[in-house]
Amino acid sequence: MAGPSSTKAALAAEVWQRLFAFIIDTGPHRSQVLGQHDLTPNDSRALFALDVPEGRTMGSLAEAWGCDASNATWVVDRLEKKGLAERRSLAGDRRVRLVGLTPLGIKTKAALSRDLDRPPPELLELDRTDLEALRKAVQKLPQRRR
Repeated sequence: MAGPSSTKAALAAEVWQRLFAFIIDTGPHRSQVLGQHDLTPNDSRALFALDVPEGRTMGSLAEAWGCDASNATWVVDRLEKKGLAERRSLAGDRRVRLVGLTPLGIKTKAALSRDLDRPPPELLELDRTDLEALRKAVQKLPQRRR
């Protein structure tokens, strides 16, 4: 990094730019993992959003993904064709359809999570001291699981 940043905001911007560049630069690693599971980024996002055992409504999925219901429907259709998700009726109100993972979806999600949790080679190139410092810093960030 260049010299010390003049303000906390400038330092945060520099850190964010480097983190974001790293995420973008390691995209091929994630694409390779997704490809091994025959999934797109949207497919994986959907798998991780369907963690609720009873399922989620299409509206709640669209809201979580920041898209309209027709886009959410398209993504769920893809997962259904792959046998990873299914639409179910809500007990007591058959008008409401819930989307849940199938047993294959649960298995695929677990395997995908395991594979995505493997670090890209660039992180393995850092020495242990740098990795420990990086871990200490990122542990302070709020965490949302995929």
